[in-house]
Parts: sequence; C-alpha cells; structure tokens
Amino acid sequence: MKPLPLSCLLAACALGAGLSARAGLKPAAIFGDNMVLQQQQHVPVWGWTTPGAIVTVQFAGQEKGGLADASGRWLVKLGKMKASSTPQTLVIKSGETKVFTNILIGEVWLASGQSNMEKPVGKQPGQKPTFNAEQELAAASFPNLRLFKIAKAMAPAPLADLGTNSGWQLCDSNALEGIHFSAAAYFFGREIHTNLNVPVGLVESSWGGTRIEPWTPPAGFAQVPSLAKLAAPAVSTNRLRTTTPTALYNAMIAPVAGFALRGALWYQGESNLMGTNDDDYLTYADKMAALVGGWRQVWDQGNFPFYFVQIAPFKYFGGKQQRVLSPAQLPEFWTLQSRAAQAIRNTGLVVTTDLVDDLNDIHPRNKADVGHRLALLARNRTYGQRDVACTGPVFRRMKSTNGKLVLRFDHATDGLITKDGQPPTWFEVASEDGQFVSAEARIVGDAVEVSAASIIAPVAVRFAWDETAQPNLCNRAGLPAEPFRAGPRHAAAPR
Repeated sequence: MKPLPLSCLLAACALGAGLSARAGLKPAAIFGDNMVLQQQQHVPVWGWTTPGAIVTVQFAGQEKGGLADASGRWLVKLGKMKASSTPQTLVIKSGETKVFTNILIGEVWLASGQSNMEKPVGKQPGQKPTFNAEQELAAASFPNLRLFKIAKAMAPAPLADLGTNSGWQLCDSNALEGIHFSAAAYFFGREIHTNLNVPVGLVESSWGGTRIEPWTPPAGFAQVPSLAKLAAPAVSTNRLRTTTPTALYNAMIAPVAGFALRGALWYQGESNLMGTNDDDYLTYADKMAALVGGWRQVWDQGNFPFYFVQIAPFKYFGGKQQRVLSPAQLPEFWTLQSRAAQAIRNTGLVVTTDLVDDLNDIHPRNKADVGHRLALLARNRTYGQRDVACTGPVFRRMKSTNGKLVLRFDHATDGLITKDGQPPTWFEVASEDGQFVSAEARIVGDAVEVSAASIIAPVAVRFAWDETAQPNLCNRAGLPAEPFRAGPRHAAAPR
C-alpha cells in the first residue's frame, strides 16, 4: 500500500500530543455507552482534563477519585465487580460531567490479526461469506454481547487515544454487517456469552495483509534478544507502512492498552510465511513471544490468556502464484506456531487442517468452528471447565519396533479415531537416508503404528507435511491432530 501522507501522520501525532491542550473533560475513546467492563478485576478508567484537576468516577455503587497529572491525564481504578446483566451508568466528573449508559459487567476479550481475523460473517470484497452467513446473521441478536471495532490506522509513535470510531454496539445483524465485525471473534464471543451466561465485550483490532511485527510493541521486541534491534525502528514519518515494526501497535493497540480484559485472540501469520527470497518466517516463534510478552507488559495485568489460530492449508507453492519456496514451508510454519504455544505460558493453539473447503482460498469460510475451538480453549483453561476437551492429539514420542514406528500422543486419553472411519492419512516415514515415502498407518488405542513396505528400519516420521494436507486423525472429541515431524535431524530436515 502507499505510505501515509505526512499531513495525516502529523495529525495522528497531534491527537496524542494535544489531548491535554483541549478544554474540558475527555475520557479515552474506548469508554462509551453500551460497553462491557471486565468482572473480577480492578478496572482502570482514564482520560484527560485540566492539569491538576480532581476527577471522580461513579459506577455500580463505587465512587473513586484521582488527580490529573501535569499533562492533564488522569486514571482512576474501580474495584473488582461481579458480572451483571443489569444496565448501569458510569459518571465521570471534573468541572463538567460525562455520562455513559447501558453498561454491563462481564468478560472482555481483544481479537487481533490479519485478514482471517478481520473476515466478517457476511460480505467482504474479494472474499466469499462464511458458511450459512444469512442464517447466522438472522440469528445474531445477542443484546448482552457488545462489539467495539478499532478503525485502521498507523503511527510512528504510540498514540494516546483512538481516532474516530463507531463506539460500542449491541450485537445483532445490523451491527455485525455495519462495522464488518470479525466472524471468528463473534463466534467465540457468542459461545462464551451463552455458555457462561454473562455479558461479553469484544474489541476487534485487525488489518488484512499485515505481518506480526507492526502489531508488536517495543517492549516486546526488547524481551527477545534476537529481535532487540526492532525495539526502536528508525521510521521516516512520510514512509510509514503496514509492514513497519510497531506501526499498528502504536495506533490500534497502544490507545486501549490497560483497558481491563480477560484475554486476547490472535489469527495471523500468512504474511510472515510468504516469501521466496529468505527464511525470515523461521523467526515466527520468537516474534510470537515478543508480541505476547509485549502486550502483557503494556497491559500490566499479568500473563493473561492468549489463544491463537494455526493458519490454514492453502496452495502457497502449488497455486497460480508461487508465494513460498516449497510445499513444506507451510507445515514448517505450523510447527513454529505450535512451538510458540508450547513455550509461552497461558497460551493455546487452534488447529485448522480440517476446516478448509477450497485449497485455493486463503480465507476459509468455516469461521464458526474457528471461534468454537477458541472458545473451547477459553472454557477449559480460563474458565476451569476441565471436562471440556480443547485440543487435538499432540505428538509426544515414538518408539521403533519390528520395522514400525509406534507414535504416542498427548490429549488422546480416550483413544484416537479418524473423522471418516478410514486408516489415518498423511503419514510418511524415512530411513537414515532422509528420503520420506508414504506410510501405512493404523490406530492402536492411544497410539498410531506407521510403516512402509520399502523401508525396513524407519527412523523418522512426518505427519501432514504438505501445504495441502487435510488429515483425518483426531481424538474422540473430534479435534484434529497437530502436524509434526520427528526423528534424527538429518532425516527430518529435508523439505
């Protein structure tokens, strides 16, 4: 895309720098009528007024006060509150009075990423609508599910506040269509709302075609030694792009950092995968650590839940346009996403190898199951519903015996099955020469035995190691197995 004009950038910077210069009381833009405030946490409320002025905030029987600092910024923290579907009023006073109505208390989640997070339930230029879009929209009336969509913007430095926005919306078809709200986030929020029977607020901040680096704060890059050089990017203000590190964080995340929430959802990676000139995509696990660690640091709410989605099978190599170096680049990327989920505390990964109907469509239409699987992670790990299965089989170890490899998996305590009742697909084995061939596989309880007639002593195995892989192996909860490879490095490495 074209760089933003310098005049636009200067105006954006002025939004942050000039807030305290405005007369009167101004709460941050994330606060407004119809919002949801996070239950069971201290809730920061902030904004700007005359430097040194006293500010009081009244809500749900509480009255808290504070002073504006020398720049005019103030912050008041409300005490912990129980979930409530009863509409309440937030009153802020400092010389004048601001009143926000129809406010609920419940669960708040932030959803971010690129186009597969951005994709709405209905129409989107250049994309097909999600499955059953008309029926889903017709049934989307959930007045206690509230939506807030952050407008697309970039900035060379963190902005103090959001620009023009559509405010908090009560969820119905008009709201979903009017602001083109994320389908994956909506389906997630709908399940959390109906399952827990509490209000839910969803904040979406996404932009199609973007990489992970622009969403990452400097504090995140600084936490990862290999990425520290990105912590303070030298940016010419008239050459800002959506690929510039921190540029989207500065405008679309920083202004709401600190807004009390339960956790975050992330669906991104396609733009970091694609490339035929270098192996930059191999740093994605480190970049996930920087993103998650950075957001958690600026929010100062501890290691809040962070659940993300595996990018889907797609013909990056074999399609009309070659976007990667080989058909194995995507499964290699899958393992990086899996590595991040295993290494970063309080995270989880949704596998999507079984959710694609068209391998030529980079925007799969089944976002209902994406949202459902994100909700399963939250229900199990965040909300303590331990009886709810939330992940498919994950490779644990292998053993060689009688010319076969016996593979064991985590999250398969009730046994393994296949979705179609046929033998497991997309397994390959290799001997010491590192040449992989298709393998026969069969399920034995919570294990899979794999072998190939042409290989007497297999030492390595791969599963779903192709960009078009849509394997059938799952656990009894119907959740698909993660792609993986295992064995000696020289056997497992060739693409």
